[in-house]
Amino acid sequence: MAIQASQAMIPFLHARQLEYLVRSHKSSLSSRFGDRPKSAAQLISRRDSNKLACKASVDDSDEDYLIDAPVSAGDGFSFSGGKYSDGPSQSDEWFKQGNMVKAFPVLGSGEKAKDPIFGLTMGSGSQSPADVFRWFCVESGIADNPPVLLVHGFPSQAYSYRKILPILSKDYHAIAFDWIGFGFSDKPQPGYGFNYTLNEYVSSLESLINSLGIDKVSLVVQGYFSPVVVKYASKHQEKLNHLILLNPPLTSKHANLPSSLSIFSNFLLGEIFSQDPLRASDKALTSCGPYKMKEDDAMVYRRPYLTSGSSGFALNAISRAMRKELKNYVEETRTILKDENWKVKTTICWGQRDRWLSYDGVEEFCKDSKLKMVELPMGLVCFPGGASRAGGFRGRTWKTDCGDCWQKSSAMMVQE
Repeated sequence: MAIQASQAMIPFLHARQLEYLVRSHKSSLSSRFGDRPKSAAQLISRRDSNKLACKASVDDSDEDYLIDAPVSAGDGFSFSGGKYSDGPSQSDEWFKQGNMVKAFPVLGSGEKAKDPIFGLTMGSGSQSPADVFRWFCVESGIADNPPVLLVHGFPSQAYSYRKILPILSKDYHAIAFDWIGFGFSDKPQPGYGFNYTLNEYVSSLESLINSLGIDKVSLVVQGYFSPVVVKYASKHQEKLNHLILLNPPLTSKHANLPSSLSIFSNFLLGEIFSQDPLRASDKALTSCGPYKMKEDDAMVYRRPYLTSGSSGFALNAISRAMRKELKNYVEETRTILKDENWKVKTTICWGQRDRWLSYDGVEEFCKDSKLKMVELPMGLVCFPGGASRAGGFRGRTWKTDCGDCWQKSSAMMVQE
């Protein structure tokens, strides 16, 4: 069974495209990623426009992150553990590849989180940890290679980069992570340690990069989280080798969320819809593009919503923050990237089959800002769930699994 996939998912870059964008410059890195050290990387950019054509580990006993919980998480809004088969799942295998990294201090009062509708005490998945948040991170490549941090969009997961990670590992130390509120990272109830504002995401990204011990890094980010990363980069230009933005919101037309995402910001209706894993996951992932993803990949994106209500409440909170703050962040992004003091090598990669973010005005902005522009006429660069590209797209020129095409284009963008 195939499910239509949409824009906010994963960069429809082949890892060869990503390699084309990043100029490796090896540097040592004294840090810890779980128990493993990290390293530093450099992405390159040219100020001309290019078009790229596409052809057709963790302790399982940690109850906060049980994949196949036999019973409800107990917060009053959970399904029966999200168990959908007796055999191993894609989600199980993906989870085993990652580590939990602690970053960004909990700012709440320490009170037990309660749901906003009935005032019931939430389950453990909705509670903040005692001191520092836990981020789910997956890395690929050796520590001596230059690091590339892969940042997923809204809504999505690190899973969207699963096809790129092993390819980049040949020459880079690639790291993908789940934002707070997404995937397997902590998802506290809003108001109890994390409020999901865009400023908090900027600060938390800084904490994560510092916790990974990365001195110099290249950042790849997709979609609606791009303005957050640009704001971080503007404060830490000295730490960046290269910045690659995949279908970022850049024009006034991009400042409003599409209806399939903004619905989650509505009072009461948003809470109801966000507790439906098909609407919160599949509906969001199938509304922004013409491609399809496999059922197994779709289940990975559904899993957080099947196991606990915490993912839904986090989705409500970030949707409200985006609706309130995105316009100002988009304007600030434009100002930063056009400023003569902006020294970070920056590349904009644009998949022109994006139904959420119009291409109108993007090319002109890149020319005015002297930014490198890479076009993917048949691509969907910014996906909400990422599964579409990596998992298997169907289109007029794609076969059932477009993983090969996606990987080649991604690698091209990262290589020197």
